[in-house]
Amino acid sequence: MKTRDELRSMVIAIDGPAGAGKSTVARAVARRLGLRYLDTGAMYRAVTLWVLRNGVSLTDERAVSAAARHVVDILDLALAPDHPAVRLDGVDVTDAVRGPEVTQAVSAVSAVPEVRSVLVGRQRELIGDGGIVVEGRDIGTTVWPTAAVKIFLTADSRVRAARRHADTVAARGTTDVDDVHDDLRRRDQLDQSRAASPLTAAADAVVLDSTDLDVDAVLDRILSLVAERLGSGGDPTSPSDAGLDRTVNPSPATP
Repeated sequence: MKTRDELRSMVIAIDGPAGAGKSTVARAVARRLGLRYLDTGAMYRAVTLWVLRNGVSLTDERAVSAAARHVVDILDLALAPDHPAVRLDGVDVTDAVRGPEVTQAVSAVSAVPEVRSVLVGRQRELIGDGGIVVEGRDIGTTVWPTAAVKIFLTADSRVRAARRHADTVAARGTTDVDDVHDDLRRRDQLDQSRAASPLTAAADAVVLDSTDLDVDAVLDRILSLVAERLGSGGDPTSPSDAGLDRTVNPSPATP
């Protein structure tokens, strides 16, 4: 069926700042459409984790770049939306790459131009022939500017901080929401001002502000955009449109 073939080759790019809900939404979209899922941020976090564990100075761009070249050779990503595991040299670091030390340092590492060049090359290899939902900060502008659907997901910084704070409390205990907000603002500034692939919406991206929306509302909007791109007024997850199982639903949580 033509629609199914088009969907299986489609690239859906979801960009946006930290705490906007990209991971929750991107995984939900991939799950509903039966597509692969790539979190490019996890790749930068993997490099950052290796840098921190091996005593590499964050200000030594040459050493950080060398670390990135090494990490891409030992990095393994599971592209299933339900189990997006990250492994370095065979060791599962899925939780470790989300640690607070990595979160504090990842913007500095990702600002190094050669790090971005190395990882963008690997990201393009993983995207391959499509059939994938890709989240990050420069997918629609740099990594895959010909993506069929481009979303720039954003939200008020205070709302993003509250969401991130809730995640942090659940994972690691109490923390101060004002500290989380300050950290998000710092990361926004670093991401938007870096020389290589700064955070910005692609000219042809659809900007979705999730400040007052839950996951289901954002998901429905993106699925509608996919249906429009496929030239169908129906649900792209419908068996009549794409031959896919539409029974999988994300839990109703705030992105």
